[in-house]
Amino acid sequence: MTRALFGRVPNFRFGTLRLRIAVLFTILFAAVMAVVMLLVSQSIERFGEKAASGNLSANAKVVDEILDLRARQMLGSADVLSRDFGFREAVATGDSATIASALRSLRSRSKSGSAFVVGLDGSLVEDGSGRYPPVDTIWGPLDDGGRKGLMRFGGEFALAAASPIEVPDTVGWLVVTQPLNAAEMDRLAKLGGVDMRARVSAQSDLPEWARGTQDGEILEGRGENDHLYHISRLPALQDGIEPRLVLEHSLGEALAQYASLRYLLAGVIAAGLALVIALGFRIASGITRPLNRLDVAVRKFARGEDATLAVEGEDEIGRLATNFNGMVKAIAEREREIIHVGLHDGLTGLPNRKLFVQQLDEALSLRKDDDRVLVAYVDLDDFKVVNDTMGHPAGDALLRETAAHLRKHLPQARIARFGGDEFAVLISHIEPHSNLTALADEIQACFERPVDLGGHQAVSSASIGIAIAPGDGEDGITLMKHADLALYRAKRDGKANHHFFEPSLDEQARRRREMELDLRLAIRDGGFELYFQPLYDLRADRLQGFEALIRWPHPTKGMISPGEFIPLAEETGLILPIGEWVLREACRIARDWPDELSVAVNISPKQFLAPGLANTIMQALSTTGLSPKRLELEITESVFIANVDKTLGTLHSLRDVGVRIALDDFGTGYSSLSYLRSFPFDKVKIDRSFVQDLAGEGNAHAVIRAITTLAEALGMDTLAEGVELPEQMEILRREGCQYIQGYLLSEPLPIARVAELFHEMAEQKKQRAIA
Repeated sequence: MTRALFGRVPNFRFGTLRLRIAVLFTILFAAVMAVVMLLVSQSIERFGEKAASGNLSANAKVVDEILDLRARQMLGSADVLSRDFGFREAVATGDSATIASALRSLRSRSKSGSAFVVGLDGSLVEDGSGRYPPVDTIWGPLDDGGRKGLMRFGGEFALAAASPIEVPDTVGWLVVTQPLNAAEMDRLAKLGGVDMRARVSAQSDLPEWARGTQDGEILEGRGENDHLYHISRLPALQDGIEPRLVLEHSLGEALAQYASLRYLLAGVIAAGLALVIALGFRIASGITRPLNRLDVAVRKFARGEDATLAVEGEDEIGRLATNFNGMVKAIAEREREIIHVGLHDGLTGLPNRKLFVQQLDEALSLRKDDDRVLVAYVDLDDFKVVNDTMGHPAGDALLRETAAHLRKHLPQARIARFGGDEFAVLISHIEPHSNLTALADEIQACFERPVDLGGHQAVSSASIGIAIAPGDGEDGITLMKHADLALYRAKRDGKANHHFFEPSLDEQARRRREMELDLRLAIRDGGFELYFQPLYDLRADRLQGFEALIRWPHPTKGMISPGEFIPLAEETGLILPIGEWVLREACRIARDWPDELSVAVNISPKQFLAPGLANTIMQALSTTGLSPKRLELEITESVFIANVDKTLGTLHSLRDVGVRIALDDFGTGYSSLSYLRSFPFDKVKIDRSFVQDLAGEGNAHAVIRAITTLAEALGMDTLAEGVELPEQMEILRREGCQYIQGYLLSEPLPIARVAELFHEMAEQKKQRAIA
C-alpha cells in the first residue's frame, strides 16, 4: 500500500533518503516545538500565578503595616488623654459627664468611630455614639495587657487601641475604635500595587475550605478557581472573635497579560515549521547525490588504494571530500598533538613535569665544566585564597597571566608548570662569575606585582626554592629534590621570599621524616600524656578549672615541646587523631574532679573544620559521663577564615548542648572584634603578650581595661594567660579580669600532681573548718 501511494511521485518515494531526511526533520521539529509550547505555556501560567501570589503577600504586609500604624496613632491619642490629670480625676471620682465629654472630644480630634472607658469593676462609660462591644468580652484581654487589636460590635469589625488609666494604680482602660467597614477596607485595598479586594472576617465566618489554612498562606478559592486568597491573623482585643484579614485577587486578570506571549510563541513555531520543511528537502537533495561517490572512495581507502576525491563546491559534502583527502595528514597531525599534550600543561601551554625533566637532563648533559645550571621551584602565595574568594576562573586566569609574564620577562629561561600553583624555572649556561643572588631576585620580581583579574586586583607573590648544579647536584633528580627542600624552607620562613639549597636542609628533611614516623607510632601506641595548668578565679579567690596541654615524652629523645611537633601534625593531618585523643582523655580525667571544676581543651583550626567534630565531642562526653557545662573548647580566630557561616553553625550546635566556647589569643588578630559580634563566646583569653607588657610604660593597661570592659558588656568572661608576677595579677584584678593562668600559680602539672593538689585543697578546707 505504501509503495503504491508513493510510487505515483517518483522523485518523492518514501524509500528515498532525501524524503526520509526531510520528513524526519519536519516530524522532529514539530514534536520538539509542541513540547516547548506546552512547557512554556505551563511555565508562563506558573510564573503568572507566582507573581500574583507574591503581589498578594506584599499587599498583605502593606495592609498589616497600615493597620498597625493607625492603631499606634490611636494609641498615642488615647495615651495623651489617659495621662491627663483632670481625666484621671474624673475616672477616679466617677464623674461620668466629664468622662463622656472628654471621650467625645477625643473621638472628634482623632477622627475615630467611638471612645469609651471600661472600669475594673466591668462598668462602661461611652461617648454617646453607642458603638461599643459587650464589656465581658473585652475585659479579659484588657486586663491581660492588650493594647492594640480588633473588636466587633454592631455587626462589623473595628480597629481598637486601649490605654490603661492609672491613678497611680490601674482603675480602668480608655478604648478608642475606628470602624473597618467595607468602604474603609476598599480604601486600604487601593493602596496596594495590584487590584484586589480586602475584608475582615471572623474565623468562624470563613468558608469551610479556608478555615484550616496557615497564617499568611496563599490558596486558590474552591469553586472560584480564578481567584487567589491571602488569609492572615489579626490581633484581637475581644474574646471569641478570631479576626482574619482576607485579601482576594483575580488570577484570571493576572494571567491575561501573559496571553500575548502564547500567541507570539505559536506564530514563531508555525513559521519555523514551514522553514524546516522547505530547508529539509533542499538539504536532503544536496546530501544524497555525492554520497555514492564518497562510498566508493571509502571502500577503496579501506583496501589501501589511492582514493583521492575531487572536491566539488565548498558545502558540507565538499568539505567532507577535503577532509577525506587529508585523512592521512590529519592522523599524523593528531599523533603530534597527542605527544604535545602529553608534554605540556593544558591551561598555560607551558611544559609539564615530564618535559621539564627531559629539558633539565638535556641541559645538564650539555653543561660545560665551568657553567652552572639553576633550577627553581615556585609556589604561588595564597593561591587558594584567590580560588576561594574570586572563584576558580579567576585562579585559572592568574595562572595563565603568570605564565605569560614569565615567558616575557625570563626569555633566557625554560618555564614549566607542574600542576596547581607550582611552577619551575630552568636557566642553563650560567657563567661562573654571574651573580646568582641577583638572578634569584630577578625571578622573584616576576611574581611580586598586582594582577588584574577581570576588574579585580590580586596581589601576586611567590615562595621560591633554588638549587644550583653542580654544587647542589649533578643529576636532575637530585637537583629537583634539593630545590623542593629549599622551597619548603622558603615557605616556612614566610611568604614572598626565596631560599637557596643548603646541605643542612637535607638533615632537616630527614629529621622531619623521622619525627613524622615517631608521631604515627606515638598515636598508635599511646605515647602522649596530658598535663594540666590551673585556671584561677580572681573574684571568687578559688580554683576554677584546668587547661589540658599535650606532652610527648619520647622514649629516646626525652620530652619534645608541642611547639616542635604540633606544626608538623597540622601539616600532615595527624592533628586530627591527636586532637580526638586529647579531647577524650581530658574528659575522662576531668570526670573524677570535683563538680565545680572545668577542663579547657584547645581545638586546632584543621580539627575544627574537619567533618564530624560535633559528633566526636558528643561521643567523648557520653562515653566519659562528663557534664557538657564542664567542658570548654578554646579556638582561635583563624577557624573563621575558610567558611564563616559553617564555623558559626558548628559553634552554635556545640553551645546548644551546653559546651562553653572560648576565643583564644584575643587581641592578636585584626578581626577579633567582628567575631565577638558574630558569636556570643563564653570567654575571651587575653593574649600573654599584653600581660607581659604590663610592667612597661606602654598601653597594655588600657588595652586590658578595654578588653575586660567590652567582654563584660557582652556578657563574656575574661582570662589572662601567661601571668608570672604578683604585680601582673594585681593589675589584672584591678582592671576587672576575672580569671588568670600562668606560672605564678603553677606550671602545667601531670595527672598525679593534680591529684596531690586536690588532696592539699581538701586538707586546707578541713583545717579552715576546724579553725
